[in-house]
Amino acid sequence: MSYQRWLIHKTNGIVTLTLNRPEVRNALDNLSWQELGAIVSDISKDAQIKVVIITGAGQESFAAGADVEWLLNRPTIESWDPGVQGVLNSLENLPQPTIAAINGYAFGGGCELVLACDLRIASQNARFGLTEIGVGIIPGGGGTQRLPRLIGAGRAKEMIFLGKLVDASEAECIGLVNRVCPLTELISVANELAHKLLNRAPLAVRMAKQAINYGLQTDLITGMAYEKACQSFLYTTEDQREGMIAFLEKRKPIYIGR
Repeated sequence: MSYQRWLIHKTNGIVTLTLNRPEVRNALDNLSWQELGAIVSDISKDAQIKVVIITGAGQESFAAGADVEWLLNRPTIESWDPGVQGVLNSLENLPQPTIAAINGYAFGGGCELVLACDLRIASQNARFGLTEIGVGIIPGGGGTQRLPRLIGAGRAKEMIFLGKLVDASEAECIGLVNRVCPLTELISVANELAHKLLNRAPLAVRMAKQAINYGLQTDLITGMAYEKACQSFLYTTEDQREGMIAFLEKRKPIYIGR
């Protein structure tokens, strides 16, 4: 299926989603979010997809925030709909690991999209900001919740209260991104990371992701109990046996996702 706002490229178990609105710095309008929600839903059901990369078209902007004209004319009742939050919750909870390849500006909803991904690779020209307060609102796609969990409440409040912009170097220092690289190497670095993930046991990666995501929402004891449940499930899989036998036989494991 083709989309108006997104380009989709699949190869060898990796799907790359490219937000394709470079003429407006990849601003996210209502259709962008609707299409992303549909794409994420399809990916969640596709066993052939093992890793997801998300990036923006062009060299200037990953996603420069929401389309303000859309927000201005949005009916008030829509703010209570799952909307952007629902899409990003679905993205965050995808079975497959996700990598944001951030090429330039990631402001507002673009930054919230970054926060919903598992791993974040930034180009040296990347800039980050939850800038909604500048137009009289707050981040509404999970930014007030995900950012403090990632970088701490103090730094998150500074960014959100002031609309502070953070460059790639500072983003790496505070843990907002995993790695920074030259813009010309961004997609190759993201693909290299994706291929490393392809070599890991897919069910173990999935259970690790769930244990982390769910555990962050609860207390330590409950989180550890969930971790134990995930571990117990993995001991019933063929991949667990293959991984341990391959280790003892000093060979590369062949995982089948069962």
